[in-house]
Amino acid sequence: MSAAARPSATSDSTTPASADPGTAAPATTSQAPSSPSGAVPAPTTQVRWLEGPPGTLAGGATWGVPWPRGSVPAGTSFALGSAAGESIPVQSWTTATWPDGSVKWSAHAAAPPSPAAGYALTPGAAPAAPELAVGVTTEGAGAVVDTGRLRAVLPGPGEVIVSSLEREGRPVAVDGRLVSELAEDPDVPGPRGRLRGAVETLTVEQDGPVRAVVLLTGRHLGRADGEGAPSELLPFRVRLYFYAGSDTVRMVHSFVWDGDPERVFLAGLGVRFDVPLRAATHDRHVRLAGSAGGFLTEAVRGVTGLRRNPGDDIKAAQVAGRATPATTEWDEAVSSRLHLVPEWNDWTLTQPNADGYTLRKRTGRGRGWVTVPAGTRAGGYVYLGDVSGGLEMGLRDFWKLHPTQIDVRDAATETGTLTMWLWSPEARPMDLRFYHDGLGQETYADQLDALEITYEDYEPGFGDARGIARTHELFLRGAETTPPSGELAARAAAAARPPVLTVSPERLRAADVFGPWSVVDRSTPARAEIEDRLDFLVDYYTAQVEQRRWYGFWDYGDVMHAYDGDRHTWRYDVGGYAWDNSELSPDLWLWLSFLRSGRPETYRLAEALTRHTSEVDVYHDGPWAGLGTRHNVQHWGCSAKQLRISTPAYRRFFYYLSGDERVGDLLSELADAEQRLLALDPTRKVRRDAYTPDPSAVAVGLGTDYSALLATWLTRWERTGDPSARARLEGTMSDIGALPQGFLTGEALLDLADGRFDRGRDRIAVSHLSAVFGLVEMIAEVTDLLDVPEFEEAWLQYCRLFLATPEEQTAEVGQPLEGISLVQAHSRLAAWAANRTGDRGLARRAWRAFYVDAGDQLNVNALCRQENWGLTRIDGAGVLEPVDEAPYLYTNDAAQYGLAAIQNLALVGDVLEEAHAEVFGSGDRPPHDGTARSDAER
Repeated sequence: MSAAARPSATSDSTTPASADPGTAAPATTSQAPSSPSGAVPAPTTQVRWLEGPPGTLAGGATWGVPWPRGSVPAGTSFALGSAAGESIPVQSWTTATWPDGSVKWSAHAAAPPSPAAGYALTPGAAPAAPELAVGVTTEGAGAVVDTGRLRAVLPGPGEVIVSSLEREGRPVAVDGRLVSELAEDPDVPGPRGRLRGAVETLTVEQDGPVRAVVLLTGRHLGRADGEGAPSELLPFRVRLYFYAGSDTVRMVHSFVWDGDPERVFLAGLGVRFDVPLRAATHDRHVRLAGSAGGFLTEAVRGVTGLRRNPGDDIKAAQVAGRATPATTEWDEAVSSRLHLVPEWNDWTLTQPNADGYTLRKRTGRGRGWVTVPAGTRAGGYVYLGDVSGGLEMGLRDFWKLHPTQIDVRDAATETGTLTMWLWSPEARPMDLRFYHDGLGQETYADQLDALEITYEDYEPGFGDARGIARTHELFLRGAETTPPSGELAARAAAAARPPVLTVSPERLRAADVFGPWSVVDRSTPARAEIEDRLDFLVDYYTAQVEQRRWYGFWDYGDVMHAYDGDRHTWRYDVGGYAWDNSELSPDLWLWLSFLRSGRPETYRLAEALTRHTSEVDVYHDGPWAGLGTRHNVQHWGCSAKQLRISTPAYRRFFYYLSGDERVGDLLSELADAEQRLLALDPTRKVRRDAYTPDPSAVAVGLGTDYSALLATWLTRWERTGDPSARARLEGTMSDIGALPQGFLTGEALLDLADGRFDRGRDRIAVSHLSAVFGLVEMIAEVTDLLDVPEFEEAWLQYCRLFLATPEEQTAEVGQPLEGISLVQAHSRLAAWAANRTGDRGLARRAWRAFYVDAGDQLNVNALCRQENWGLTRIDGAGVLEPVDEAPYLYTNDAAQYGLAAIQNLALVGDVLEEAHAEVFGSGDRPPHDGTARSDAER
């Protein structure tokens, strides 16, 4: 590890992987192979469940593990064992490598039928073979996948994504397809156009033996108005995941919005399967998840609650979903009149918001609906079938991604239909038009003036949603009989919150990934105080998601930017103060917080944020493809389309920790991110020089732009080994080092052909935003991997001078630096320089800047006044709903406080107590006792 990224000796509590706490090692003697360069081979690594052992899995589990440099050679096999010594079949592959070619991150898939408390992953040992391996057979342009329990026929190109799911040779679901509806006007009810997804390509990405993955791509086809020209809309990517011995399929559905927001209004988007029904209607069953783990348990023709009793055993069998005895064994008072008992044909559960669902059923088309008792937050899980089998379907985050809906249709016929609606057709059609008329902002001068009042960076035509995307996770299970309610409840819980495997913070730290950070350490009062603050921030945002109802199809996962203490609400309706869109790197803060703590709440918050910001806040098609959108009332509303939002720096964590292919797609989309700088000049409204994007001289900001390029090239290099990515890293690093003013230059011109900067620019232009969008974190990684001394010297100078006195700045570069702000955030730059040089005076300056600050918005509010942290309960007539607020806290503050705290602890933590006493003295306030405090105490 380079000195620049080396944690201080007292701040990094790491333990060898073999000493990982919490899980006993299995009985295994497999030895890892010798490693290159004399490195110590990687020992057996303990793998544990994020939230404790689950009752069941929704198919299987896939996770990632990092390895110390040089410890796992390329091509190494892995074996998995339980704590009891049982060998578990595992499938492994490499997702990133170190510069020496050794494995940096590996991904693993397993499908244990009964999840154990924990597992041990051993490099260099042969994996166990699954008893029922998953296999893929290609048939023309299609494929057949057999898990040993479930057989799926995927026909390939056409309007059917899955032609059949079979159990023991019997179809339990057929004709799986994607459906959508369009409305002509979101404000006027009228006829709707209906479209169906058409598969264009089928690709087998993995073919077993433990996990198979099939990718389907296509778009929706149909007639938007029912009569006009055919429409082609909503390009999609659907991945189907199959696990050995499993009867469950995980389905990841992603689509890009490409409709004109002024003309196209989505009125429904769903996944639909037909279900063959063979049994008598009293042996057909519908199960719908409620809000508390329970299910609506009904038959198509119910025999409970009748005036006459068919027999207690018959009623019990029907309620349990078992086959009832022949009707000849029923009480004749019922069997002779069974034709007079209604057959219920259709059910609909609609979740229009995060707080309530409605449920109804009817006997058939043209008949009135009967209301079923409603509830709050439906589990998003359904079963339709009979005693010989059927289909279960679940949608993760069902109520969080509202408006959603589940339809059961034709359950009284020979073929029923299940539709899981990702956008409910009973909700108002999706309306993605920009939210205001421009307010007369025709010129850049007008738009810059508006920034001074609403902080909104508006430009005509730029608030366009075309090109944004959204991903949903679904689960399909082919059942061989009607499942007991307890089993359904367990699977519904696993689908709603899929179990996650991971390794401990100590093990993650020992692998030396993601730059400088240290595991949670409350060993001293000052450390404990900071750790309390970090927990407070995560807890606060977790609670705000719920209290403020930050849910919905396009909104879930993101958080708000700034608070309005006068109205006791986040500024959801004020220009650039509304949705955060990764402003000042909350993604980095949350993922680093998880790495060091292992807290489940932090992981789930970061996971949802990544899913949102990588899809909704970034363009995936059109003229701005590859660029993200700055914060706004609408996620796509701001005219600032920049790499600082789309940067891979924010998504790499989730990709490597989970092995998620969809996030891998998004990283691949950005593999040539430098080309995106030709599409739009991010500083066009304030630029004073004459500049037009030119492939041979593209203006690159050495802060927000360059941090994204570093993340792009590093991710491409470590994922693929692409030598051109390494060349662009080393070349541009050397060029910056050769600039007369180094990083202080602020902007350089990049030749896209050779990936090199023009070294001739000589100026000083410093921005307070340069280092707060991943630059610090990415430089820490690349300087650890590549030896470019002149680059490190340039960065060291920037880190030393940013918080230096004007006199010190002038002495070194001839002038004081302007634009110094976000002082607490930049304390970690001084910490980096102190760690690099061993300068304890500079380390104390870093901590002073962290604690005291010097005058910008962040520094004068109560966030930095340690005694004032806390929540205020607001209720009564002045607020819509009771809330807990921290009016001093903006997301900019939270993210940058978190990053500064985490990195300062890692880099100069050994100076913390000394600096703390210097800032606060010994008697200013009661000392912290080193223990965590309750929410009430905070």
